[in-house]
Amino acid sequence: MKASFSLHCWCRAGCLRYVGGTSGSFLSVCCSSLTKRGHICADLEDLKWPQLTALLPVEATDDAFWDQFWADTATSVQDVFALVPAAEIRAVREESPSNLATLCYKAVEKLVQGAESGCHTEKERQIVLNCCRLLTRILPYIFEDPDWRGFFWSTVPGAGRGGGDEDDENARPLAESLLLAVADLLFCPDFTVQSHRRSTVDTAEDIHSIDSCEYIWEAGVGFAHSPQPNYIHDLNRTELLKLLLTCFSEAMYLPPSSDSSNTNPWVQFFCSTENRHALPLFTSLLNVVCAYDPVGYGIPYNHLLFSDYREPLVEEAAQVLIVTLDYDSSTSSSPTVDGTTTGTAMDDVDPPGPDNLFVNYLSRIHREEDFQFILKGVARLLSNPLVQTYLPNSAKKIQFHQELLVLFWKLCDFNKKFLFFVLKSSDVLDILVPILYFLNDARADQSRVGLMHIGVFILLLLSGERNFGVRLNKPYSVRVPMDIPVFTGTHADLLIIVFHKIITSGHQRLQPLFDCLLTIVVNVSPYLKSLSMVAANKLLHLLEAFSTTWFLFSAVQNHHLVFFLLEVFNNIIQYQFDGNSNLVYAVIRKRNVFHQLANLPTDSQSIQKGLQRKKKTPEPISRTNSQDGVSMEGSRPAAPAEPGTLKTSLVATPGIDKLTEKSQVSEDGTMRSLEPESSQPPPEGNLPSAVSDGEPWSGKLDEDTTLKLNRVNDKVVAANIAK
Repeated sequence: MKASFSLHCWCRAGCLRYVGGTSGSFLSVCCSSLTKRGHICADLEDLKWPQLTALLPVEATDDAFWDQFWADTATSVQDVFALVPAAEIRAVREESPSNLATLCYKAVEKLVQGAESGCHTEKERQIVLNCCRLLTRILPYIFEDPDWRGFFWSTVPGAGRGGGDEDDENARPLAESLLLAVADLLFCPDFTVQSHRRSTVDTAEDIHSIDSCEYIWEAGVGFAHSPQPNYIHDLNRTELLKLLLTCFSEAMYLPPSSDSSNTNPWVQFFCSTENRHALPLFTSLLNVVCAYDPVGYGIPYNHLLFSDYREPLVEEAAQVLIVTLDYDSSTSSSPTVDGTTTGTAMDDVDPPGPDNLFVNYLSRIHREEDFQFILKGVARLLSNPLVQTYLPNSAKKIQFHQELLVLFWKLCDFNKKFLFFVLKSSDVLDILVPILYFLNDARADQSRVGLMHIGVFILLLLSGERNFGVRLNKPYSVRVPMDIPVFTGTHADLLIIVFHKIITSGHQRLQPLFDCLLTIVVNVSPYLKSLSMVAANKLLHLLEAFSTTWFLFSAVQNHHLVFFLLEVFNNIIQYQFDGNSNLVYAVIRKRNVFHQLANLPTDSQSIQKGLQRKKKTPEPISRTNSQDGVSMEGSRPAAPAEPGTLKTSLVATPGIDKLTEKSQVSEDGTMRSLEPESSQPPPEGNLPSAVSDGEPWSGKLDEDTTLKLNRVNDKVVAANIAK
């Protein structure tokens, strides 16, 4: 989106005069509109900002004044944020907009000069870093004011694309100059990358003549050479990436719009062909993230003894990648790239594809060694919080797993070849276990509902392929500490138990995900060879809770949950009958649930009676002496929800003696219950909504499944008679 006004000319007093505007309130700003505020102090901390809101604007040619903001060699990020408070920035914006405009222009000018000169001296590097920090601090307060949002997309006299004498019509907007300068600085020898030759100031490499593809930050995709680690370079890269993220954050301050075609102009320009460093920067960011190993050599407590300068860079790189890959193919007239191209992964010829070069490059990666590098790196970082050691807190734990999940989703979404590689690889379980861990840990925290959604969507995407269901039969032996019942089984058991935990003890905002959770189980059910008794009981408990009369008739979609569960039982019994004796036994033990479902009343009077039961709150089912009461060693309960969070939607799973009825064989050879089950529904809680619309239930269990269950039932009866 181009600005509706532009920086037009300099007035005599040295302030920038704006012409045009989106409203009548933002017209020409000249010296007479400035108000007097504060006094000028001799101390440097009090000298800068009061002068910016003084009676007269400071001239742009007053280098002695403007250099105060970036010439101090002792300035750090903390200093900038402490010495430039939010109230002062807003005061300058409201009372002396010309001074704020000049400050931004001068800071960008210093960055451009640093990029052109190559930052050969320490003083130049310090000036560039201070300008980055200052702009990082100021930009959010420019974005939050609607009248200022177009400021950086206005043109500056003398800043033409071809040189200083270009007409104003051909002048480059301030935002473009800023982004191009940052891109150049990210590949500046001896500042952010290692120089390939020993050089002095006089013989230093020309930043405009170097091939930045030779200066990729880390070995990996498209680059085999691993540069020597340099913590100074990592710190400088981090500062520049923070400024990039701040520029991209303008979308956070815009009001919500129904027009999906609105793109972020900062991201759109930075990922376009105007940025000559797009390919090496994309590769550098991806390789830095996937090559990072927070544990290193595994020395205990090494993160407490030594500073890790790479972790902040990795976190910023992951966030920049996510933002630049935020691309909607429906908004582009170009055909989308599905990752099936047969060209080289990183050639220079642009195939038909997205205008976003970062998406384009990602979709064209195709070498298996590159896929293996990416998958191993993402799995290693996702598994890091799950690492268990004998010494407490001796291993470093990262905190940006949510960014990693979003990045993994982007990788699978834009490169289908990578998705197929993940599904056929045994390493897919190294992705599954961390995702289940994070889902279980975040289920009670409303602030992490976004993490829940992205985790469930990734599993839903993976579950659509047969290979994923087959891989779930691998025995689960890692024993990640989670507050779930102890069990011995496969990864499929882990998935079902965690999903049951989410449904029964998650907060109300997770209810829209119930369909997705059960759909995942349906997708993998034909391939599950042997469920444990714990997992089988979890499935039967969900059916029992979802099939109560009052729940089925309480809203329109609730019966879908029962359909999903019946389909799970159908698939397992029909395709994997021999190995699932635990599930078959659980189904027979809880056959009354199926009988009640088959005889579900459909008349209005019975429905009303069923709905009235929701108003009664029965005593919660006891978990005393239940197998579910014992959690894995070292586990901790999910963090409690925030104040006001609605509690769980279903009751806790009862003990095994409560879940199965007590029965004996009668004289006629049939099973007879000693303690008839109460028709009382499970405790209310705020169950998700759904209603049975009168569809018949008898057809939901197919004929083959019914015959198999009848044969097994006959064998059970015969065995009991023999006893």
